[in-house]
Amino acid sequence: MLKALKKLISKTEEPAPQAADTSPNQAAPTPAAKQNEGGNRERKPRNRDRKRPAKPPAAPVKPWSISDFQVPPAEGKTRFHDFPLPDSLMRAIQDQGFSYCTPIQAAVLGSTLRGHDAIGRAQTGTGKTAAFLVSTITQLLETPPPDERFMGEPRALIIAPTRELVMQIASDAEGLTKHCPLNVMTFVGGMDIDKQLKQLEQRYCDILVATPGRLLDFCNRGEVHLDLLEVLILDEADRMLDMGFIPQVRQIIRQTPRKGDRQTLLFSATFSDDVMNLARQWTHEPAVVEIEPERPASENVTQKVYAVSGRDKYKVLYNLITQLELDRVMVFANRKDEVRRVQERLMRDGINAAQLSGDVPQQKRVRTLENFKSGKLKVLVATDVAGRGIHIDGISHVVNYTLPEDPEDYVHRIGRTGRAGAKGTSISLAGEDDAFQVPPIEELLGNKLECIPPEERFLKPVPKREQSTEEKAATDANEAEQAAAAAAARRRSAGSNSRRGGGRPQGRH
Repeated sequence: MLKALKKLISKTEEPAPQAADTSPNQAAPTPAAKQNEGGNRERKPRNRDRKRPAKPPAAPVKPWSISDFQVPPAEGKTRFHDFPLPDSLMRAIQDQGFSYCTPIQAAVLGSTLRGHDAIGRAQTGTGKTAAFLVSTITQLLETPPPDERFMGEPRALIIAPTRELVMQIASDAEGLTKHCPLNVMTFVGGMDIDKQLKQLEQRYCDILVATPGRLLDFCNRGEVHLDLLEVLILDEADRMLDMGFIPQVRQIIRQTPRKGDRQTLLFSATFSDDVMNLARQWTHEPAVVEIEPERPASENVTQKVYAVSGRDKYKVLYNLITQLELDRVMVFANRKDEVRRVQERLMRDGINAAQLSGDVPQQKRVRTLENFKSGKLKVLVATDVAGRGIHIDGISHVVNYTLPEDPEDYVHRIGRTGRAGAKGTSISLAGEDDAFQVPPIEELLGNKLECIPPEERFLKPVPKREQSTEEKAATDANEAEQAAAAAAARRRSAGSNSRRGGGRPQGRH
């Protein structure tokens, strides 16, 4: 027994086995191999030839056909089916949820699909963008492109006065060309010109949507040529007149084929003498389409006017937002400096707000709109640059911090709410300086606007609040960015004026 005990003790004192040689010439054993060395268990190699259960075959994807898009005829309504539209376009129309044409769409398509020029008058939100896009896409699909073609030669050109409107039109165009072999491009000022130029180096341009100034930049650099243009569309012609873009538009049109050799569509919210004079110069025997709205303003928008002193306007705005717990509201003011002051005060008082005006860099404007659409941003303070062409669902309230000088702009502003059948509210703060704008607005609307004092609770003082370090830094950064953007805008304006004085080179004809 003693001998057996000694044998057992000597066995436990045996030195541990030496580590395996891990020199480059000999690979270290795998964990599985180590496990096999220490016991009788042995891992069997995986049988790679073993058959796995077969997946059921994927169901074949049924090709789309017009029979998949059923819209019954309805008395007094025009269907998109009633026009000879390509199936790829009809599929996109179905994707967009369209069934019946709006009055402006039915009237315009009846003429433009036959190749006629057209002048259309309709207020915002009537569907005129889809009207000219459907017509243009049909023309480009049914007419093959020229055999000899360069990258920078668009077949259709849409000119609009503001960057936001251009981007909205381009977004609509991309939706309607989703199943079509057509490329949509966007040129707007304030964005990196080299990035926009890369688009032309990578693919052909079928539909170009642009602001006048940036388009001229490309034409004068010889990057874009308009002599093969088939369709020219001028949107918001009255707005382009007001913003002083007509000299630039004239330069652009001189580089396109003559009227009669291109199809020209012109749209405007008003048919002033100036607009009609332009239309006669730029169109050939156009069909004239006027859609008179039953009411200039949507019935879905409840309109209120508060008679309030200038010093109380901000108090009313702050209390409206906080007490009514508004989570998506647009605030309009007439001047860029006023927009900046209101937005900065809201931020200092703890309300997540951003501004949209001509002084805001374009990339930031795009980012701001995306945040507002997604709900990350509660309040958007803007000039009339955002009054047209911005379609954002879920805006519950529009506040006119100052009433617009043009009654038409009032209609466009309040049209940002009450969209797609939803209810909305417009609240205008009429002070000593802008109350005289109420009668012209009432004349346009065709009804009286009751001016009442704001409720007492909306006149409560704004509580004093200390900004956190992060909020103060964000406010300072925002103010610095706005100052830099304003200075850059002034430099661009000065440079543009000096170039006009010295004469600008013309693009290819």
